[in-house]
Amino acid sequence: MATMSIRTNDERKYSFEGFCESIGITVTAAVNMFMAACLRESRIPFEVRADPFWSEENQERLRESIKQFDEGKFSQHDLIEE
Repeated sequence: MATMSIRTNDERKYSFEGFCESIGITVTAAVNMFMAACLRESRIPFEVRADPFWSEENQERLRESIKQFDEGKFSQHDLIEE
């Protein structure tokens, strides 16, 4: 048997361990299931896409909003709770 070592932050590690425990498997089993699916399907078994926040279209809209704010072209709205 081979051993693998990965790096992640503490919060993600503990959250993932808790998730695995909640569904009744070990972290090792979960990682092995992921690797088996990758090898069986010859792909990552879920869609991987970029965060839309960083799209050029969104960034341009944010730049325009900042420009309007800097020019004093904005209005303030109150939050209406229903």
